Formats: sequence, structure tokens, C-alpha cells
Amino acid sequence: MLAAGVVLLFVALPAGVVVLVLAAFGLKGFVFVQPNSSRALILFGRYTGTVTAPGPWWVNPFTTFWRVTVSLRVRNFQSERIKVNDASGNPIEIAAVVVWRVTDTAKAIFDVDDFERYVVVQSETALRQLASTYPYDDYDAAAVSLRGNAGEVLESLHAELQARLQTAGIEVLETRLTHLAYAAEIAEVMLRRQQAEAILAARRTMVAGAVGIVQMALAQLADSDLVELDPERKAAMVSNLMVVLSGDHAPMPVLNTGTLYT
Repeated sequence: MLAAGVVLLFVALPAGVVVLVLAAFGLKGFVFVQPNSSRALILFGRYTGTVTAPGPWWVNPFTTFWRVTVSLRVRNFQSERIKVNDASGNPIEIAAVVVWRVTDTAKAIFDVDDFERYVVVQSETALRQLASTYPYDDYDAAAVSLRGNAGEVLESLHAELQARLQTAGIEVLETRLTHLAYAAEIAEVMLRRQQAEAILAARRTMVAGAVGIVQMALAQLADSDLVELDPERKAAMVSNLMVVLSGDHAPMPVLNTGTLYT
């Protein structure tokens, strides 16, 4: 058509000008779409469709006045560390990374004002909601906590965030917590509490193991003819074994040259 217009310029000038104008206008209908990219088309204020397949395409030239390019590549969002109270009311610091991508170009453009900003705001809101739903630590063995149940917590964050971003045509691929700690003003107190609980747990394990060893020793002595223990001697043996097995330091050996009854 462009070549015909050039020829007509020498034959019939008005007709050649018209053909050249139409050819130039028709060229505006060509669009080039890169891989993992999309072009949204608007015709006289009405959304007409989206081109997502890569390559050169010809579309209605009147859409040249409003064509929006949106990347479909995978993106990362790293949130700032935010301070929020957990389910127990303790102030904690938490941060997360969200891996996402646009799957519906029309929703991303027309249903929200700025879809990238929308991801930021909704991610931080979902993170605050998550932190206030669970306690930081699992003081109750049956309760779900942020520190003790990472898998379940991340699934909850993923589901909450996907529900929020569905409006913008965005798919959440992955969520990860990048920071989780008590706030500075209570960190030292909570550290001492964790240390105390760890000591108590270790003590319980030591006592349970010591009781099992004592029971095994008494049972083996009872089955053998090596020595016969009366209840008082058994009680003394149990006491000595418990002290030896549950103590923090190595026992000091004491040689008893008398008898239990003198």
C-alpha cells in the first residue's frame, strides 16, 4: 500500500497523498510483544483485549492512543522489618519476601490504581495480620507458633496474601519469612525465659532417663543372686543413683567402711 501511494504521487497527487496517509496510519497498528510481556489494548475508552504471545502483531490502529505494556516476569518484594504485637501481646519484629507475577493484565491495570504499590501495601498488611494471629513461641505444646510451626505459618501467609492480591490479577508463587525476633525492649527478658525453659526441659529429660536406669539396675539385681537388698538398702541405692545421674557435676567418690545400720 505504501508503494502504491508513492506511485500515485506521480500519477494523481491527491490520491497518492490519501493512500500514503492511510498506509502510515495502518503501520501504527503493528505492535511488538517481548517474551514474558503483554500489551493491553483500549479502543475509544473500552478494553478490547490483551496480546501476550511474543512477536510482531497487527491490531486496530485506533488503539495506538492507549496501549499499556505489562511485564509478566516473576518479581520479588522484600518487606521492611515491621514491629507488631503477636497473639500473646508481645512486641516482635517480622519481615518477609514475596515472589509474585501478573497473570491477568486487565485486572492489574484497571481494577487497582497501581498494582506494584498494591502488592507492597497488601503484603505488609497480611504480614501484620499473620503476626497478630499466632504467638511468637510455643509455650503450649498444642498451639501453633511463629517460631515453632514455620510450614503452617507460611501456608497461612500464602493463602491470606493470595486472597488479597487476586483482585489485581496477581499470583503469589512463594512467601518466606526473612526476619523473626522479639523487639529490642523485651529481647533480653525473653532470652532468659527461653534459657530457663531449655534448662527445665533438659532436667525433665535427665530425670526421666535416671529413673529408667535405676529401674533397670534394680531389676537386674533382683534377677541375679549377686546381692539381696532390703527396702531400706534399695531406697539408699535409688537416692545415690539419682544424685549421680541427675547432678550437674561429676560425683565425688565416698568409700563407706561401715554398714548402713551403724
